[in-house]
Amino acid sequence: MNTCQHSNFFYKVCLLILSFISFSVSAFDSGSTGGDGEFNPTTNTVLAVPEPDGIFNFTNVNIPAGVTVTFTKNAANTPVSILATGNVVINGTIDVTGGASANVNGDSDDGQPGIGGPGGFDGGRGGIFSFSGGSTGLGLGGGERGVGKANAFSRLGCAGGGGGYATAGNSPSSGTAPNQCTNSNIGVGGGTYGSARLLPVLTGGSGGGGASGGERGLGSGGGGGGGAILVSATGTVTINGEINANGGNSGSLIPLPSSTQGATGGGGSGGAIRIVASTINGSGNLTAVGGIAWSGNGAGGSQVGGNGGEGRIRLEAELLQWSQLTTPILTSGVPSPSFAPNIPSIVIASVGGIAVPAAPTGVNDVTLPDDTPNPVDVVFNTSNIPTGGTINLIATPARGSVVNATSGLIAGTEASGTATASIDLPNGPSVLVATTSFNVTASIGKDFSKYAMGEEVEKVQLSVNGEGFSETKFITVSGKEFTYPSNALAMH
Repeated sequence: MNTCQHSNFFYKVCLLILSFISFSVSAFDSGSTGGDGEFNPTTNTVLAVPEPDGIFNFTNVNIPAGVTVTFTKNAANTPVSILATGNVVINGTIDVTGGASANVNGDSDDGQPGIGGPGGFDGGRGGIFSFSGGSTGLGLGGGERGVGKANAFSRLGCAGGGGGYATAGNSPSSGTAPNQCTNSNIGVGGGTYGSARLLPVLTGGSGGGGASGGERGLGSGGGGGGGAILVSATGTVTINGEINANGGNSGSLIPLPSSTQGATGGGGSGGAIRIVASTINGSGNLTAVGGIAWSGNGAGGSQVGGNGGEGRIRLEAELLQWSQLTTPILTSGVPSPSFAPNIPSIVIASVGGIAVPAAPTGVNDVTLPDDTPNPVDVVFNTSNIPTGGTINLIATPARGSVVNATSGLIAGTEASGTATASIDLPNGPSVLVATTSFNVTASIGKDFSKYAMGEEVEKVQLSVNGEGFSETKFITVSGKEFTYPSNALAMH
């Protein structure tokens, strides 16, 4: 294996040849059915991510030079999964980059967040005039929001933090004196989450936090997190083009007189790229970098948001011959299955008889009539969770005390179960959080050990909340905890 020499001025151009050579290459199977046929675009193409799982089942894929493939998200905001029974050749571009937040310029789009790429999470909204706070970016590593103004004499808002993923998002830099925002006002950068293996779940980056508004100007929203993409081929994947899963930038500020404008939001974090095949080769570009917080001229002394953290890149092959540096640096190994089997999940299916939308926004996703009587039934759907257990439900109102309830026993089958909890919902909007936990058998615990640094798993905890994602926590026999995000439904 050759190594790359680094100096303060440049990276030496070199061949980074990663080779796992076997005299009898094992038969990796991508799992593609081939039902979608060959994919051979000749012009720039926008693909709708399939419902409900985001999986394309191709035979062969050939994206020529000069052709860019992008995607529209499905209702569940799943990652993009491109499976092939044969080979994948990418000489053009595949892009699942997160969107930039809107520029703050007096138009109706002011303060709008950047939209996450497929499988990624949106940024937070910017605050309006008179120092109102922004909103926190979505995702486990969402950047925190900027709140209020720096001090009693300042007329400027405070900035949002960058989204985190493989690395933490950056916290905002100080504003121009005397307008520095304190730790109680700035949006701290989001933390890290997930696994370098991008298993058991493939997930994208988190959104940057929105900034607070100033005396006269709005704060800009946070950038969207980079999306997540799996490319899996039974044969060979060749990449001489590029795959981008970068985080979105925050919006810019139009200068206002007397330094009275808002601050800038944080950048979204980079997303995730996972490539699995019998053979991987090429010298293309793979990027999953964080978005940049805007800090251009004319900011009037406003505080600048934090940049987004890095995403993750993973290559798995029996024969891995990759001759290019990636940003961030990739991790590698022999092929694992395209998808982790039998991962537990729980979703809230309906509240008071009203179905929870597949793609919740986090705002008024379920609105009950004013005359809806208490208690209200909340229905859960479970997958790969033993029957006979219960689900805890917590309702947190915008004002007032938290309300708790416990469901009846989970019925149906372990593969597909259901349960119902009756809860007295407080007046006004509430956020629902559902949790459950269960012990696993020794055989399943050993199978889950690949997600717990090789330690046998004893217990699994699931938490589904109103931020647009869920958490799966594996607890080992020694008490160590390993938490992963998964695409789940927001509940309101």
